[in-house]
Amino acid sequence: MEEELAMLRQLIGQLQELLHNSSPPPPPSPPSSSSSSSSFVVLHNPQHQNRCCCLPLFDDTSSSDVSCDTLMAAGKRPRYLLETVKRSRKQKNQVKSRTEAGDGIMDQELWLEFPQDLFESVLSRLPVATLFQFRSVCRKWNALIDSDSFSKSCTDLPQTIPWFYTITHENVNSGQVYDPSSKKWRHPVIPALPKKSIVLPMASAGGLVCFLDIGHRNFYVSNPLTKSFRELPARSFKVWSRVAVGMSLNGNSTSDGYKVLWVGCEGEYEVYDSLRNVWTKRGTIPSNIKLPVLLNFKSQPVAINSTLYFMLTDPEGILSYDMVSGRWRQYIIPCPPHLSDHTLAECGERLMLVGLVSKNAATCVCVWELQKMTLLWKEVDRMPNVWCLEFYGKHVRMNCLGNKGCLMLLSLRSRQMNRLITYNAVTREWAKVPGCTVPRGRKRLWIACGTAFQPSPTARA
Repeated sequence: MEEELAMLRQLIGQLQELLHNSSPPPPPSPPSSSSSSSSFVVLHNPQHQNRCCCLPLFDDTSSSDVSCDTLMAAGKRPRYLLETVKRSRKQKNQVKSRTEAGDGIMDQELWLEFPQDLFESVLSRLPVATLFQFRSVCRKWNALIDSDSFSKSCTDLPQTIPWFYTITHENVNSGQVYDPSSKKWRHPVIPALPKKSIVLPMASAGGLVCFLDIGHRNFYVSNPLTKSFRELPARSFKVWSRVAVGMSLNGNSTSDGYKVLWVGCEGEYEVYDSLRNVWTKRGTIPSNIKLPVLLNFKSQPVAINSTLYFMLTDPEGILSYDMVSGRWRQYIIPCPPHLSDHTLAECGERLMLVGLVSKNAATCVCVWELQKMTLLWKEVDRMPNVWCLEFYGKHVRMNCLGNKGCLMLLSLRSRQMNRLITYNAVTREWAKVPGCTVPRGRKRLWIACGTAFQPSPTARA
C-alpha cells in the first residue's frame, strides 16, 4: 500500500507541473461505481479557472463513497484543493441501475451467440420436472424439446431415477405419479385414455407406459408426461383369461421402436412391433415347457436387455422370452421358505426377489439375489428391524408397484396400516414415501397398482 501511495503522489506531482505549464487538463471523469475507494483528489488550474482534474486517493481509513467536484471560491486566489465529497443515496441508486442495465445487455448478447448444440446438452441434464416448466417459456424453446437433436442428447445420457405411475381405488381412471427425487406426487392426465373403462398400467420401456383395459381386450401405449398416445391394433387371439404383459426397446430409445408381449395361461402369446404397427410372432409356448403356465400375476415381468422374465408359481421358477431370437426358456428355482407376496425385480442385469417372510407372528420384507451358478436365491438384505416390529402380530400384505433401475416401490397394507416404501438395491436404503392425497386436498388415496417408468420428455408412442 505504501508503494502505491508513493506512485500516486508522484503522478499528482507530474500533473501539477503540467497544469503550471498552461496545458489544458482532461475533463472531469464521471462518478465511479467502485466500492473499494472512498476519496478523490480535485486539482484546480489557476490559469484555467473553469477546468479541473479529479484523481482517486486510496486511504485505508476512509470508507465513504465520494465524487469529485469543481470548487472555486469567488474573490479568492485560485489554488489547488483537496476535497472529499459524499455521494448521495440517489446517485448511488442511479449508478447501481446503470451497472445492472449494462450487465443485462451483455447477457442478452451472450445468449444470442450461445451454440445450439451446447444449449441442448445443458438442457438435457436438467431435472425432468424443470424441463416441463422450460417448455412454457416460449414457442421456440417448446419446439426445441421436440427436436430430434435434443432427443439424441437425452439418449446419450445415463438413465435418471425412475418414476412410478399408479392408480388408486378411489379414481381408477386417473394416474398418480410419484417422483422419488423430489419425494412428491404428481397428477398427470392422459386425455386419450378411455373414460368408461378401467385401464391398468402393465409395463413400461423407454419412458412409455403400456396400459391394458380390465377386460383384457385393448392395449394402449402412452408417455404420461408428454401425453403422446397410441392405441394398439386388435389382437388376433380372443383371450378372455388373465394375461401377463412385458415391454422392451429395440435400441436405446423409442425412436428405434419397441415391442410388447402378452402371454396367457394356456401358452398362447403375441408380440407387437411398433415400427410395423402389427401383432407378429403369434403362437404357443414350446412343448418342452409344462402347460398350463401358472404365472404369478402379482409379479410384473422384468426386462433385462431384450429378455423378459416372468415369475412362475407351479412349478416354482422363472419363464423367460428373448424378444430378438423368439426363444422361450424355463428355470426351476425353488423359493425361500415362509415366503409370500413375492415379486421379481432387477438391478444392473441381476435378477432379484422381494417378498414377505412370516414366521410365527413376526413378518419382515426380505431381498434375495439369484446366483447364476447354482440357480438359488441368496438373501442380501432385509428391512430394518425397527420397521419389522411394527408388523408384529398383524396380517400384512405386500404389493410391488413397480421396479426399474434398482429402485422399487412397495405397498404394505393391513387393517391398521397403509404404508408405501421405496428400496434402492444399490445403496440398500429403505425410505418411507409420503401419502398420496387428492390434488389441493387432504384426503389420502389408497394405491391399487402401478408400474415404474423412466421419465422422458422425448419418448414418443
